[in-house]
Amino acid sequence: MIKLITDSTCDLSEALIEQHDIDVIPLYVNIDEQSFKDGEELKTDAMYDLVEQTQAVPKTAAASPGEIFKTFNQYMHDDIDIIYTGIGAKFSATFQNAHIAKNMLDHPERVHLIDSQNLSSGSGLLLLKAAKMRDEGKPVKDIVASLEDIRTRVRTQFIIDTLEYLHKGGRLKSISKMVGTMLKVHPIIKVINGEMAIGKKPRGKMRKGIDVMIQDALKDSDNIDEDFMMITHSQAHSHVNHIREHMEVTGVKNIYETEAGCVISSHCGAGTIGILYIVKEDKKQT
Repeated sequence: MIKLITDSTCDLSEALIEQHDIDVIPLYVNIDEQSFKDGEELKTDAMYDLVEQTQAVPKTAAASPGEIFKTFNQYMHDDIDIIYTGIGAKFSATFQNAHIAKNMLDHPERVHLIDSQNLSSGSGLLLLKAAKMRDEGKPVKDIVASLEDIRTRVRTQFIIDTLEYLHKGGRLKSISKMVGTMLKVHPIIKVINGEMAIGKKPRGKMRKGIDVMIQDALKDSDNIDEDFMMITHSQAHSHVNHIREHMEVTGVKNIYETEAGCVISSHCGAGTIGILYIVKEDKKQT
């Protein structure tokens, strides 16, 4: 038997998590000296309300080794292999803490840790692939090998409606140079080699920027894996159908709308929306 475990930054919907029997370990969001478990003690809409009330900058924190150990350890009494993947190692200490937790177990050989090299539903795509292979009866070693190959082929791009959260959070140094100098700019943030990078920087209305992101994604149209695609956002429901209509030409069977949790939203801000998918053949990103 194979158990899939992740963290709250995977941004899969509750329905997908339940459908695929995935355990989720929460990260933390700290606001005005209050600490909350992402998705359990605080939801995204409530987080934005709290930030507005307190005018405090939300900070995030990794899941601790002890918390991860507790989740892993409950499956040690049965003949179960664990596959864990969540937020990439370059984005959070959570993956490092998962290594610590693994080494605390009586049977660490049963736990297989995969650095997703990604964030948000980029890691969620790996989980859906893992669930599909598990349900097809593939052995754990084959699933792990496949995920380690697939992770380099995940394509993640988000367009940002407001620079405020990225600027205050200090996640992208180059954002600071834009603030105050570029009006109505909506940078497209990509994940490349496990790190965030700024792609194109369209000006004007948000919809114009979204169209730039769509056209960029459609360059991969003939190379997109047909199983799953994510349209993930933080309070940007009004743009979902527009993106979906354009991305349906790719022939992807399952295009899911998912909402970013508190940890991801605390860094990107309200209005952010992204397109995430897997390509069949790895090509250099630009």
